[in-house]
Amino acid sequence: MNAPDRYERFVVPEGTKKVSYERDTKIINAASFTIEREDHTIGNILRMQLHRDENVLFAGYKLPHPLQYKIIVRIHTTSQSSPMQAYNQAINDLDKELDHLKNVFEAEVAKHSRDF
Repeated sequence: MNAPDRYERFVVPEGTKKVSYERDTKIINAASFTIEREDHTIGNILRMQLHRDENVLFAGYKLPHPLQYKIIVRIHTTSQSSPMQAYNQAINDLDKELDHLKNVFEAEVAKHSRDF
């Protein structure tokens, strides 16, 4: 069969960085982040979180090809910030938001499991 193995979608090969950073040489305060073994799920969540930052002028992502398991996130910021700062802030904010969601979910499950 010509289809790649399923594990290739999520296992990062040895020697490959999960995230790589490349500054844009044509646009000031712009960069691309290549995130290996991710797809639209992470790309869209990250893009939406970046749009919440007032210092981000542009945030978008693309999946180069359906058989290439990576996304490329492009970020353009104001002079008040850098793409790396915006990316790190978005990741930290998402981490906090997901922790909060997990805690709320676990509290609700515990509350309702007592009823049974």
